[in-house]
Amino acid sequence: QVELVESGGDLVQPGGSLTLSCEASRSISSIDAMGWYRQAPGKERELVAQVSSFGRTRYSDHVKGRFNISRDNAKNTVYLEMSSLKPEDTAVYYCNAFWVDATGVNDYWGQGTQVTVST
Repeated sequence: QVELVESGGDLVQPGGSLTLSCEASRSISSIDAMGWYRQAPGKERELVAQVSSFGRTRYSDHVKGRFNISRDNAKNTVYLEMSSLKPEDTAVYYCNAFWVDATGVNDYWGQGTQVTVST
């Protein structure tokens, strides 16, 4: 089990930058995948970026080249650095932890943090 707490959401102007943080309640070194998802009003939740325990990353085509995900296992924290923000990036951003162990599939979510890109 793990609790995830996101922070860093804010109102930012188009073209601006923002960094989100996701702090876990325990070590994340053994968690297979840590990710960021987002959900805009009226839309389904979608993957933004994910980083594996080996450091392999993958990004949505919508954010590739603008966002960077990283994990600091020593701090039990995952970051999402966002730049060149667009109004369409406006959404609630959720942190996710996913792994498989002897108990089965483990899939945990944070409570979300609001990112609003607007003038």
